[in-house]
Amino acid sequence: MKNIFNAQDAQSYIDRINQLNARSERRWGKMTVDQMLAHCNITYSMIFEPEKHKKPGFIARFILKKFVKNKVCNDIAYKTNLPTSPAFVISDEKVFDEEQKKLIGYIQKVQQLGADAFEGKESISFGPLSATEWNNMMAKHLDHHLKQFGV
Repeated sequence: MKNIFNAQDAQSYIDRINQLNARSERRWGKMTVDQMLAHCNITYSMIFEPEKHKKPGFIARFILKKFVKNKVCNDIAYKTNLPTSPAFVISDEKVFDEEQKKLIGYIQKVQQLGADAFEGKESISFGPLSATEWNNMMAKHLDHHLKQFGV
């Protein structure tokens, strides 16, 4: 598992993102490349703009923390064709260049803030997470979707 807080590792994700283009074809799933980038951007929007997202209710948050958190925050890679949480579904067309630039900016911001800024930081879905949990969640999500598009 790469460390999203490490400059060299963060750059490796950015390099992979820069290998994509508006015509990149998926290997599995339903999203187009522009939708995938927008989908990945939701993770960072929830971190940096939480007011734009609906916070799960008490019962939903309990279920997320009890049954989903470990699967999302551990260091085991996602399998292909897993269902997407409704909060992360992108059904409309997006502008590839804008989504690509936004995702790169988010990765750079996370890396520059560093692990200390994420230690104990609140997740909308899971409550406070360790920096390691944040890293695992962000790094494996990026890796999963970049592999989805062959980079």
